[in-house]
Amino acid sequence: QVQLVESGGGLVQAGGSLRLSCAASGSIFSIDVMGWYRQAPGRQRELVASITRGGSTNYADSVKGRFTISRDNAKNTVSLEMNSLKPEDTAVYYCNGDIVSSRRYRSNYWGQGTQVTVSS
Repeated sequence: QVQLVESGGGLVQAGGSLRLSCAASGSIFSIDVMGWYRQAPGRQRELVASITRGGSTNYADSVKGRFTISRDNAKNTVSLEMNSLKPEDTAVYYCNGDIVSSRRYRSNYWGQGTQVTVSS
């Protein structure tokens, strides 16, 4: 019964900042890669940033230099610090994780999503 829950979304003006957080809970043995995705109306879901258990990161070109992903392995959380936000960043943001359950079953999990709206 693994679950991912996002928080921190909201409305912000262009140039502003937001910090998203995601907590994993349930019968977790370990978590490999965690990431943030986003989906705007009429568009495909896209990878925003990912981070390995060891801390290696990967970012979409559109957010490099503006967003920072981080994780706390002890707390099973992942965060996304978003700075210099643009209207095109408006989307529902989802956290994702490759998780091994206590039953040693590896699967990919998604959170419910949190809305980020950037006004111009």
